[in-house]
Amino acid sequence: MTITSTAIKKLHHDIDAMRKKMISVGKNKGLSHPETLMYSEELDKLIYKVQRSKLIH
Repeated sequence: MTITSTAIKKLHHDIDAMRKKMISVGKNKGLSHPETLMYSEELDKLIYKVQRSKLIH
């Protein structure tokens, strides 16, 4: 499966947005709050997608 540069750019945008959400929730509710952890896991998944795409190219 190849991933286009447009898709990678979107992933980077999504990573930035998710990181901002996670930091905001973490500041307001705490780093161990379930919502913060949920965003952290989603962020990990997005980062993993970018890393996988680099291995394929």
